[in-house]
Amino acid sequence: MSEYILEMKDICKSFPGVKALDHVSLQLIPGHVHSLMGENGAGKSTLMKCLFGIYKKDSGSVIYNGEEVTIEDPFDALQKGIAMVHQELMPIQDRSIAENIYCGRYPVKKVGPIEVIDHKKMNSDAQALLDDLGLPFKATDKLGTLSASQMQLCEIAKAVSADAKIIILDEPTSSLTLKEVDKLFEIIHRLTSKGCGVIYISHKMDEILQISDEVTIMRDGQYIGTWPAKDLTIDFIIAKEVGRELKDLYPPKVNTPGETIFEVKDFTSPLDRSFTNCSFSVRKGEIFGVAGLVGAQRTELMEAIYGLRSHSSGTVTFDGKELSIKCPEDAIKNGIALITEERRRTGIFGVLSISDNVAVASLNDYLKFKCMLDHKSIKQVVDKSIKELSIKTPSSKELIRNLSGGNQQKVIISRWLAKEPDVLIMDEPTRGIDVGAKYEIYSIIGKLAKEGKTIIVISSEMPELIGICDRIMVMCEGKITGTVDGPTATQEKIMELSTKFMS
Repeated sequence: MSEYILEMKDICKSFPGVKALDHVSLQLIPGHVHSLMGENGAGKSTLMKCLFGIYKKDSGSVIYNGEEVTIEDPFDALQKGIAMVHQELMPIQDRSIAENIYCGRYPVKKVGPIEVIDHKKMNSDAQALLDDLGLPFKATDKLGTLSASQMQLCEIAKAVSADAKIIILDEPTSSLTLKEVDKLFEIIHRLTSKGCGVIYISHKMDEILQISDEVTIMRDGQYIGTWPAKDLTIDFIIAKEVGRELKDLYPPKVNTPGETIFEVKDFTSPLDRSFTNCSFSVRKGEIFGVAGLVGAQRTELMEAIYGLRSHSSGTVTFDGKELSIKCPEDAIKNGIALITEERRRTGIFGVLSISDNVAVASLNDYLKFKCMLDHKSIKQVVDKSIKELSIKTPSSKELIRNLSGGNQQKVIISRWLAKEPDVLIMDEPTRGIDVGAKYEIYSIIGKLAKEGKTIIVISSEMPELIGICDRIMVMCEGKITGTVDGPTATQEKIMELSTKFMS
């Protein structure tokens, strides 16, 4: 018998114009956490989708429990004991937590000659699972009432419910709080103690070094190597990921903030337990950070400013002129753009091309005779964006859903740069993005600020805010608790302000 529960040997996979996997191998020991790392587009998720049956590999072999197997589809993978928690969640929000956990494999009972779903057993089993994992949810609650991080935990519970021998976790902590990350690690330790093998994909290197037994690094669809996690350093991982030494995680400051140009006064939500009496100002050419823990209402405040949410009181002023913003269209007309937190759900149009995704907010600017799209001009803008932002794609006609997370984010940034906004609000702009792509996006932010654009960055990563921002505003439970100078800020000071009103 092999010491490995899983061996993937010389896996190859190509898409039109792209060789996504080039003879990649992976070996998983039962009871171990094997982390898979690499830049966006390195092929990590593609390799796991080949294992889970979403993609058909072009060549290579998969040996599971000592036998070569062919995995036809995700249902076949689950039947064999392989489960996957995807980076981009696709929950059925109008159904209950229990129905989401057992979707496609509902327990049934016979009522006369026919079989029907046994809702009582399903709800009971789901509640027992949630309780066992220490998740404070009711199985009968509608999934759509939960936050993104809570949905992520329910998706992990779904994988555990399959009694899988291998669980693939693709960026599982991208939406989780520190407390929820601890809960996830507790669940992982419980699984591995029972002999389950875990394949863990993440760009968060501190997490990788904390949770992993082995680490495999990929680059440009190729296998670079596998090392014991205890022997690795962050600098070594970065060098292997990007193929060169990356001395600085953040680019040098190139912007010089000017006079105050954007002001928000007394913004208050009509909802209880949301943002209240929020006032702040941002300067021209400034990178202004917004920090706070999950539930601080950072996103809610910015979406209200943008017209996505209602507010009961408050004003927005730009360059001395009070703006009337009742919907996003009003914000766009006034030179304000918003890059949303969840790019898969509210950012990209997955079934459309890169070209369509870049141009969608600017179509009225590319009309001939007021009725026909000027496709030549649109192509010029899109091609310029692909070049300037280094978007990795075979062509502008490629569907955006086929790109890596980092390249999708660059496309969304291109969309709003085409509108030439004066104020750009970016909500978690580097979530789920590798260290190399992060540096590129930080450089884009710095360049825009240097050109006089006002940039507001919401981020849960305190080092990121300290590394790129001129000032950082901190929120706690819907209130602004203070503003600190970016270059002299510390994580301790930000955390102190982030918990100021907590009981």
